[in-house]
Amino acid sequence: MNKQSPILIIGAGSIGERHINNLIQLGYTNIHVFRQRNLPLRNVDSACVQIHTDWEVVKNIEFVFAIICTPSSQHLAQTISCLDLNMHVLVEKPLSHNTNHLELLTEKVKSSGKLVYVAYMMRFHPHLIAVKNSITSNAYGKLLSIQTHWGSYLPDWHPYEDYTTSYAAQKALGGGVALTLSHDIDVVNWLSGDAIKTVHKHFSYAPHLGIDVESVADFQIVYENDVVANVHLNYLEKTPKRVYQFLFDKAKITIDYFAATMEIDNMGIITKNEISDFDRNNLFKDELAFFINTIQSGELTTLSMSQIAESHTIINLCNHE
Repeated sequence: MNKQSPILIIGAGSIGERHINNLIQLGYTNIHVFRQRNLPLRNVDSACVQIHTDWEVVKNIEFVFAIICTPSSQHLAQTISCLDLNMHVLVEKPLSHNTNHLELLTEKVKSSGKLVYVAYMMRFHPHLIAVKNSITSNAYGKLLSIQTHWGSYLPDWHPYEDYTTSYAAQKALGGGVALTLSHDIDVVNWLSGDAIKTVHKHFSYAPHLGIDVESVADFQIVYENDVVANVHLNYLEKTPKRVYQFLFDKAKITIDYFAATMEIDNMGIITKNEISDFDRNNLFKDELAFFINTIQSGELTTLSMSQIAESHTIINLCNHE
């Protein structure tokens, strides 16, 4: 793959524009955008991309890969369409809002040999990578429990739009706090390192927001290795809070996402690490670089199948049944 290869972005909301700008910064010069409405781009120089509103035009271009940035309810069908056109796919989380047709996606991945990777970019956070390494190396003994808390105020997310019309606020588009903020569910599943044994979950609503999806979600997940994870997500906190706490046999690690700090209490000896000038966009850049490097050198089918299985677990956890 060279940097003149045609790349497709599907959807050009805030996350779509982020991926476009990151591709430009990485030196890619042949970027195409498919969108259902040809609205003005907010943060992208339109001279740097080619806009298409007709899928038939897209079908006649040999794209190397696509990045899907549309509402959650469209992700799976668009992923399958891209595989049918011989593209690798980086799809924004979640892979889908339900498990319908995941078997078809599995078949398409096996027959195409293409990479499907779900964009849970928190796996590229330096502090969480450090925690993962501590678990793997048994640096602090056995991991016993994980607690996460992520709250922010939905109406403040995108001041330029009516939040009630966003995908995050609409059931029909795959919204709701559980799926929309499912990064943290992916984090605990990834770091626990085992299959789920039992789950207790609770969803609640905030009528004053005027939306038809849950605004609070709580999960208690017990894994086969007896790690216990408690995950709290909400759309209601006007002062955003995002904290992770990991309890080991010999230590406790606390990560404050917004402060970019990691505190390790190791048998009473406390050390604190801070990422100076933390730039959230680096997580997306690292994720994109991983995706591109994997296309060029990785075992694509194995990773794709793992991504589908992990997404199936997350979708089921976020299901209200």
